[in-house]
Parts: sequence; structure tokens; C-alpha cells
Amino acid sequence: MSGGGQYYIVFNGEIYNFLELRQELIAKGYIFHTDSDTEVILASFDAWGEQCLNRFNGMWALAIWDCQKRRLFLSRDRFGKKPLFYAFTKDKNNQDIFVFASEMKAIYPYLREVRPASDFSTMTKIENIFDYEGSEHTLIEGIKRFPHSHFAYYEPYTKTQTPPKTLQVKRYYSILNHLITPLPSYTQAVERFRELFLDSVKMRMRSDVAIGTALSGGLDSSSTMCAMAYLHNQGAKSNPKESNLRESNLQESNARESKDWQHAFIACFKDTPLDESKYASQVVDFLDIKATFLEINPLKFWDKIEHYFYMFEDVYITSPIPMIATYEAVKQNGVSVTLDGHGADELFSGYGHIIEALWDARFRPKKALDILHTLNQTRAQPCPNKALYKEGAKFLLKTFIKKTTGYKLKLPQTHTHRHFDTLDHFSAQLYEIFYQTILPTLLRNYDRYSMINGVEIRMPFMDHRLVEFVFSLPFDYKIRGGYTKRLIRDSVDSFMPKGVTWRKSKIGFNSPFMQWLERDKAHNGLKEWALDLVHSRDFLECELVENPTKTAKQIEQICAGAYNANDIGGQIWCELNPYLWQKSLKNAVKFA
Repeated sequence: MSGGGQYYIVFNGEIYNFLELRQELIAKGYIFHTDSDTEVILASFDAWGEQCLNRFNGMWALAIWDCQKRRLFLSRDRFGKKPLFYAFTKDKNNQDIFVFASEMKAIYPYLREVRPASDFSTMTKIENIFDYEGSEHTLIEGIKRFPHSHFAYYEPYTKTQTPPKTLQVKRYYSILNHLITPLPSYTQAVERFRELFLDSVKMRMRSDVAIGTALSGGLDSSSTMCAMAYLHNQGAKSNPKESNLRESNLQESNARESKDWQHAFIACFKDTPLDESKYASQVVDFLDIKATFLEINPLKFWDKIEHYFYMFEDVYITSPIPMIATYEAVKQNGVSVTLDGHGADELFSGYGHIIEALWDARFRPKKALDILHTLNQTRAQPCPNKALYKEGAKFLLKTFIKKTTGYKLKLPQTHTHRHFDTLDHFSAQLYEIFYQTILPTLLRNYDRYSMINGVEIRMPFMDHRLVEFVFSLPFDYKIRGGYTKRLIRDSVDSFMPKGVTWRKSKIGFNSPFMQWLERDKAHNGLKEWALDLVHSRDFLECELVENPTKTAKQIEQICAGAYNANDIGGQIWCELNPYLWQKSLKNAVKFA
């Protein structure tokens, strides 16, 4: 409560620059009674109204009730790091009510019936599984997702005393409104990125509890961990360039910065292609800090799989066990906040979208060849040059046909934005996965993985200042000299181990589900569990599973070692998802 009782707030998240905002508000005459960012939010809303959202640097889902105006203000952060759901329903007296929460399960008791959405089967197919998080659709009929980058006012009692049954949301932020003129040289861009990244890390190190990192050994999480060490050991305060940022207030920042940051948590997948622990070891050895190595044994957690689905509420292309297990270990070791590397892949293309830059380089043969060879070197099995060049030619032809036939990305509102056409082709593709598909899904996932265990994830690469800067850059600042994410590598090279900074292989943090299915209990595998499940009547009669008999046969073949392709693991998990989700939903209804 604040403002003499005028405002009440429900807030999920963190505002990292609350110290700077607090000083600005004190200068305007506001008096604070706590040291919390929550009180700063209320004072900011009182001072600037909805415009306060563009002043926040952080992650949030919040609701503010104005007692005088008798209206509710709702908002969600720029990129969707914190969830917010709502529903229009009726109470026991058949009166219309509006319900909102950061978890769908909190809304279940207010629904007449908790059942799968009418388009559940479409949303949960592997080819669509990244699409629905960026929309208002959820897996539960009657519950909608509040969109990120938006706010809304809800007035339950108007002059006619009839509560509205819709929510009119308004966008307050778009990356495209904040693009800048690129710096004149690549060297200057490297320096500016380093400044922004270090300032982002420093701001997110503000904590009165121990902080750490979920360290994979990849470039992104390693950069974050090494930046924490650099800032702690050398101090950004000694570098005038790093202190000359609009949102920096070094004196207060240093006072709030956690000194207990030396906690690295490394998930290990022994004898599988997903194990990256040797790279993570290079980082902790370089920094001379201890690490917690977690050997992920699925049998240790698998009896909780239905409970995890209940907590997770959604579906994804891989098992949540390794991620949940990692953040469980984080919490058990006394750490409540991690700074992780999420977002960098979508900003710089850590996935298979590298080839999209070929369209921008199509009239520059040297750069085009650089892109193709960079793409090839990220693959587990590079192909011969002849096949590589043929692949490039096919891509150019396919892209030409798309552009001449009016093909559009999955961003209908964005295409009408006056600045969208200023993005090069590569950045436009990344914009879709960053703002609409892959990243929103991953942000949702990691918020669930961590919050299930009471851990908060902070993401330096998701600082809006850094995001706006990167989307303003040309493609060849990101793919350069045979390396992806070249701008990051050059920016952090001075305080990173070379073997990690210039590593070209890309694995990603997933579950080795195929290997687990091929192993029996004696070897920490899931073979018996999977065979029992797919042969059960409950599974074979599950209406949400598209073809249970076919899935059962595929599982039998995998357990017998008949499949060599790892990529079918995601498909199989997506086939099992609906059954496990439905089982968890039945439990949820009981709980509700």
C-alpha cells in the first residue's frame, strides 16, 4: 500500500535500476519508508503514470489498484520474462468477475471447468510449440495470456455498473522505436557493447543474498560468470567509460552489489553428446573458484515428473528434469539468485538461423563465403564445400521466391511499423525468434524451472539498452571472421579463457532423452518406465495423444536401439507431452 492508502500493488519481478529511480523521485519530493523496489514502483506510477514503464530496467508482472479512481492497472515487462494470466468468469453467485495471476493454476478454482483449450492439439505439435507463448492463447480454455510490452486498465464498476468482459491492452514498448544510428566502426561497437554488458551485469549483481550462475560452458553463461568476476575483482568504477552510462549510480550500486557471487552450478550428462562440463571446468579454473557439478540422473527425479508438469503448466520439446534439477541444487546450496546467459542466442543467432545472413551478403562473395563456412563449422558433422555451396544457392533462391511472393514473418503488427524495413534480413529473422517465438518460450520455461525451486534468474543479455543496441547493428558485426556472436567474443576476450571464448561448437542445454530411453534402470535409464507407460490403457486411450499406437511402436524401437538419430528425441517427447500434461491437469483440478 502507498500514497496514503491510494494504491495497492501485487508485483512479481525485480526493477534493477530502482536506486536511480529512487533518487530521482526523492528530488521530486517523494518520501520512502523502505529500501524496496516495490515502493519505488508505486511512487513511479504516482509520478509518471503508465509512462513509468519505460523508465524501468527489469522484469515484472504487476497489478496496481487505484482506490480513488477505482481502477486496476496491469503490466508486463518488455520481453515477457515474468508471466501474467487472466480470465473473465463468474463467481458462485453467477456474478461476472475478472481474475489475474502469474500462474494459471491460481485461476483454476474460479473456472466452471478446467479443461484443455479447443486448439490444444494444434498448439502442442512440435512444429507449433514455439508459437503460442507469443500469443494470448494458453493450453487452458478460458485463460488468456497478458502480452509482454503492454499495459491495460480495468475498471470493474463503470457508470452503468456492468463490469467489462474484455481487456483493452496497449503497447508501451517496441524495440523498433529505439533503434540507434550504428557506431561508425566495428571497434567502437565492441567497446560500446562491453560497456553495456558490464553495466547490465553490475546492475543485476545488486542483491542482499548470495548469487551464482547456471554455467553450461557455452559462450553466453561463461561470459556472464566472467563478467561478474571482472567487476568484483577489478571494479567497473575504475573505468570511466563503463561509468559514463545514463543509468549508473556507482556509489549506491557498489554498496548494494553482492560480494557473495562465486557460485557456479554445472549440469553434467556423462557419456552423452550433451555433456559440456569440460568447458565449464575451464571457466571455473580460470576464475579460481569452486563449482558444484551435478550428474543428472533421471531416476532420481522421474517419480516427480507429473508433479513437475503440474508446476510447469505448459509443454516443451525436451524434458524439464535437468533444468529443474539444476535450480534445485542452486537453492539447496544457499543461492537464491542466478545471473544466466539467456537471450544471447536469439540476439546473435546461436541456432540454425545463421544462413539467413546470406541474403544480406548475396552481392559480396567474400562475406557470403564467410557466412557459409561459419555455419558449417558450428555443425557436429560439417558437410563438403560442394554440398555447402549448393545449400547456400538453394537458400538464396528460396528467399528470393519468398520475397517476391509477399511472404511475411509471424509478426503482423511489426510489418506495419515504420522502422521494420530498416532492419537487414538477418536481423528481421532474429526479431521474430526474439520477440515472438523461441525466446518468449524459453523465458517462460526458465522462469518456471527456477521459480519451482524459489530461485530468481536475472539475464544481463536481456537488458533493453543492450537489446536495442544489438538490433541496430548490421549482420556482419554478429557473424564475422568465421565466428558467430563475434561482437560478444571480442568484447569479453580480455577476461575470459580463450578455449571458451573462441570455441565454435554449439550444443545447448537439453535433455539426452534418447540416451535415457535406450538405457535400463541398472544404467540410470528410462526404458522400463517408457515401455510401461506406452503400453498402459490410460495412455492408449488418451484423447489428447494424436496416435498413441504409433508412438508406442516408436518408443519400442528406440528402447531396442533401432534409432540412431538424436533429433527424434524432441518429436517423441512432444508425443508424450499431452498424456503427462493431462495427468498433471487431473491432479491440478483436485488441488483446485
